[in-house]
Amino acid sequence: MGNAVATRALLQEQAMALFVQRGFDETTVAQIAEAAGVSQMTFFRYFPTKEAVVFDDPYDPVIADVIAAQNPGLPAVERVRLGLLAAWTSVPEPVGDATRDKIRLIAGHARLAAGVWENNRRTEDLIVEALTGTGVGRLEARVAAGACLGGLTAALLDWASEPDGQELRERIMTALVLMGEPGATSRVVQ
Repeated sequence: MGNAVATRALLQEQAMALFVQRGFDETTVAQIAEAAGVSQMTFFRYFPTKEAVVFDDPYDPVIADVIAAQNPGLPAVERVRLGLLAAWTSVPEPVGDATRDKIRLIAGHARLAAGVWENNRRTEDLIVEALTGTGVGRLEARVAAGACLGGLTAALLDWASEPDGQELRERIMTALVLMGEPGATSRVVQ
């Protein structure tokens, strides 16, 4: 299993390096596989498409669980906001420029930028399921998830395009605090 994790990480690392160096459209799956020292078949065992390398996100189930654990007496949007704050607190701060490069790549490419919203939709669906499972109405859950994920995405894209020395976690926390209701609690269930 450790070898599979390492191979997946190596494929992502090599893909991103090639995307930054050559451009997304100019990089082929064959080039990524060659750079990682594996076959194209191996690449496709880990990622169904070249785009999937960019959008692989292991945090969605964790986010949904943390949101479901928030105080059910709070409004849905506050539960999502506090859950995202808790989730981002637990994620290690990215090291180096790899995350910024990835987000810049996405923001600068029309098809990848559209993929952000598709990826958000999958995350939104998991959040909606978590909220409705605790009694929140479907529309309220969808609006809460969409609003908070929209703010989170805006913060990510802003962070990548405007390097001002602020760390990613700090930018995300700032965005999530901005979305809070005046006087809203900052207590987070982790």
